[in-house]
Amino acid sequence: MTFLRLAIRRTLPGISLHGQAARLAVSVRFYASKNKQTKSKNSKSSSPAEESHSKPKGPLNTSALVPGSQAIHSSPEYVSTQQKMSAAVDYFRKETSVLESRASGRVMPSLLDPVRVTLKDGERVKLDEVATVGVRDGSVLVVTVFEEGNLKHVETAIYDAKIPSVVPQKQDSRTIRIPIPKPTVEARHALYTTAHRLAEECRVQIRKHHSAALKKGKFDKHSKEIEEFQKLTDQQIAEVDKILTQMKKNLGVR
Repeated sequence: MTFLRLAIRRTLPGISLHGQAARLAVSVRFYASKNKQTKSKNSKSSSPAEESHSKPKGPLNTSALVPGSQAIHSSPEYVSTQQKMSAAVDYFRKETSVLESRASGRVMPSLLDPVRVTLKDGERVKLDEVATVGVRDGSVLVVTVFEEGNLKHVETAIYDAKIPSVVPQKQDSRTIRIPIPKPTVEARHALYTTAHRLAEECRVQIRKHHSAALKKGKFDKHSKEIEEFQKLTDQQIAEVDKILTQMKKNLGVR
């Protein structure tokens, strides 16, 4: 503003510039104020555009979406049913392992795992809770009871278990010997027959767990839940069939 006044004074000497300077000052202030307001308006009007540019464009990210089948697999009822079925299959796998060991001629303490002893007071316990089981000379099981009073109960329990080729022989007041003969072809067939029976029992257990889950869930007919539970059942039964087939191959039976 000072440079403008000096220029006018030099051009028009003797003329008072107070009025013109005032009008010019007002004009300058007006335009300055208008520019400020315009800038403010432009700033406000550009905000939506900036916001629109800041939003990402392109396909939506679906990585966080959970498929229906995955949601079913994580449901408490599905997880519980899967655990029960798997437990039945694991038990069958363990039993077939014992049978295979017997068929191969290996004598192992686990042969007596099915034995349950009924004590004098009527309590039923596992054999390893009242006695130890060892192997002597590679073909003889030796059962040693902790208390002499339980020897008779243990001997009776071994008979009642009806394990093929297992005949207990009392050695002394605390010890029972069980000679295990070498398996014959007939013995291997008998072991496979036992495994076949256990396999069917396992399948029955799996189907029971399947039916119980559907009954509890009350799912609609042809629903995704029913489809997934059926897949689970088929998978578990297929695992049982696989174990039995492998055992048959290992035993060399037809």
